[in-house]
Parts: sequence; structure tokens; C-alpha cells
Amino acid sequence: MGILLALGAAYGTFLLYTAVAFRWRGVGVGPRVEANAGAKRDRAREFLAQAGLGEIRVSEFAAVMVTLFVLAFALTLAIFGGVLPALAAAGFAATFPIASYRARRDKRRAEAREAWPRMIEEIRLQTGSLGRSIPQALFEVGRRAPDELRPAFAAAEREWLISTDFTRTVRVLKGHLADATADATLETLLVAHDVGGSDLDRRLAALVEDRIQDLQGRKDAAAKQAGVRFARRFVLVVPVGMALAGLSIGSGRSAYQTALGQMAVVVGISVVVGCWLWAGRLMQLPEEERVFFT
Repeated sequence: MGILLALGAAYGTFLLYTAVAFRWRGVGVGPRVEANAGAKRDRAREFLAQAGLGEIRVSEFAAVMVTLFVLAFALTLAIFGGVLPALAAAGFAATFPIASYRARRDKRRAEAREAWPRMIEEIRLQTGSLGRSIPQALFEVGRRAPDELRPAFAAAEREWLISTDFTRTVRVLKGHLADATADATLETLLVAHDVGGSDLDRRLAALVEDRIQDLQGRKDAAAKQAGVRFARRFVLVVPVGMALAGLSIGSGRSAYQTALGQMAVVVGISVVVGCWLWAGRLMQLPEEERVFFT
């Protein structure tokens, strides 16, 4: 309790100083930056689309997080008998859907990186050697795309059959795929379709070479991180096992219910979560930014 009071007093002093010196308002650690709510929703929808869950609404995603928070709070409260550990564990559990969907998104994007060089090469051959039109070549290649990508191509083909507007078709496909390589490829095809020209083959060949080099570099980096990724998962298992073992030894359960025990549990959970997030940030490979997504 003394530590909590000291932290509260220190933060209150910080708020008073920043209010006088910098004229900051509110209880945050810095001035509030006004953000566009629509832009936040768009980013959330793009995140779900990249995970192959574009049909799920953001509100449904938030409901899952709230449900996990409540369940984890109740379970931790029953185990440790304290509100602070329950809040800390529940907050961590509420992030599981984000981590799960992020893993799903990463897997889907990895499959797309594997497939796009072959798909671009097939489009190049069909538009060149076989004389197919650009929309026809695109949809034929999309039918042989990985299972995760086929619904996007099917939606785009329906749009093409209804409107025969390739610009709208490309917009639909880019919205479903939400991928930087797809954006670059589709914009190249769109320009060639609208403007024409004889250098489409050369541009697609250069794009294939670039995608292969990027794919190989990412594979090498992921192979070097394999052992570290296993150790990162192992770090989560050990503290949980030690905590459960402590409950069953002597007066371990009553020790957890003391003020010092509650604080120790909160600190332990915070350290584990902090290390987990820090390690994930260190191992994160740079993501390609989408530049043709509007």
C-alpha cells in the first residue's frame, strides 16, 4: 500500500508540473493527440482483412476481448484471492485475440509471399505468350491461388462480371487482400490495362525477381530466430508452473493473499508480460508498407 501511495503521489506531482510548465491537460503521460476515429476503424478492418477475417466486425472482435478479460479475472481471483493479480492477468488474457489474429495474419501473409512470385510469373506468361487479356489472366491465376486468397479473387471476379470496370475490380481485390505485393502487382496491371504499352512483361519480370529476393531474406531471418522464438514461449510456461506449485506447498495460498504476496504476483506478471512484448518487438521483421491502398 505504501508503494502504491508513493507511486500515486509521484504521478500526481508529474501531472502538476507538466500542467504548469507545458500546459498539458488530462491524466495521460503526454498531451492528447487528436486521432481520426474513422482512420482507427480502417486500420482495425485492414488488420482483420490481413488475417482473412474481413467479415468479422470490429465490435465482435472487441466483445471477444471483453469476454476473455472477465473469464481470466474470475479464474485468477479464485486462485490468488486478490483483485490486483486478477486485473493484471485479465488484462494480459484480453490481448490473446490480438496475438492469435496477428499470428493468423502473419501466416496468411507468409503464404501470400510464397505464392505471389509464382502468380506474377503466371500472369506474365498468360498476358505475353498466351495472349490473354489482363483481367482474364488475373482471374485464371486467382483460381489456382492458395486457399486463403481465393475468396478475394472470387469477389473481384464477381465485381468484374457485374461492372466490367477494372479499376473497381482492382479496388475490391486490394481491399480483400490488404497486401503490399498485391497492391504493387495490381497497380502495374491496372496501368497496363488502362494505358497499354509493351513493357508489361519486363516490369512483371522485375517484380518477380524483387519478390523472390525479399522472400529469401525473410526465410533466412526466420530460420535464425527459431531457437529464440521457442525460448520466448517457454518463458510463459515456467512462471505459471512455479505459481501453481507455490499454491500447493505449505501455506502458499495464504501467502499469495497477503499484501506483499499480491504485490509480488502483480510485479511478476508485469515482468513476464513486459519481457514477452519486448522480445516480440526485437524479433519483429520489418513489414512492407502499403502505398497503393486507396
